[in-house]
Amino acid sequence: MKSARILFNNETLAVTVNEQDQVVTQQGKILEEGSFTWLPPCEGKMFVLAINYADHAAELSFAAPEEPLVFLKSKNSLIGHDQKTYRPDNIDYMHYECELVVVIGKEAKNVSKEDAMDYVGGYTVGNDYAIRDYLENYYRPNLRVKSRDTCTPIGPYIIDAKDIKDPHNLMLRTYINGELKQEGNTKDLVFNIPHLIAYLSDIMTLTPGDMIFTGTPEGLADVKPGDVVITEVEGVGILKNTIISESEYLNNLNN
Repeated sequence: MKSARILFNNETLAVTVNEQDQVVTQQGKILEEGSFTWLPPCEGKMFVLAINYADHAAELSFAAPEEPLVFLKSKNSLIGHDQKTYRPDNIDYMHYECELVVVIGKEAKNVSKEDAMDYVGGYTVGNDYAIRDYLENYYRPNLRVKSRDTCTPIGPYIIDAKDIKDPHNLMLRTYINGELKQEGNTKDLVFNIPHLIAYLSDIMTLTPGDMIFTGTPEGLADVKPGDVVITEVEGVGILKNTIISESEYLNNLNN
């Protein structure tokens, strides 16, 4: 099953998405695309992995880490599918990061690696934008790099864990204006999903709706206002968003 959240007639609705990718309300009504706004499918804690693909580590001239490198993001950065991300004015480099996102399905504390997959509720697609100009340390990216408004598109929906046969063998791809820019596979994760759940649940309690952004493979490129960015995880979903300028974003806020 695929579950989502939308804004319809100024009301937030929990909906499902059928095999034809049509949005269906709890009353069974099919909504036409364009009649609603996609919202982030969940809003729990966001754990984001840095340098969790060996090829991405090599791309940055780093050795693969010996333990997970995790940072937290605030939900102010979340937006849904087919929404707009702003690029700050007067910067030189902003890039996407296509990621498989693990969504926790039940409370988890001190979970073993052997039992960890039992706590996965589902998966979705995330795009963890970074403002490279302000990056002082790849291991601990600061607020200006990772936590700006609109800079974490996610969705369109959550697909049930049981519907993904092997989350450790999924292709990830990113396109800018239809041109393939990034391609990788989750089989190349440095730390796999059971390892990450065990590691994080040892530090704090994980609760339903929490998200683990598992990292991005190599193949980063600059994005500019007007670019349409599509991030795709095989079998999980296709996430689209458009880059706008900071000036346009602020103008939209004020109108």
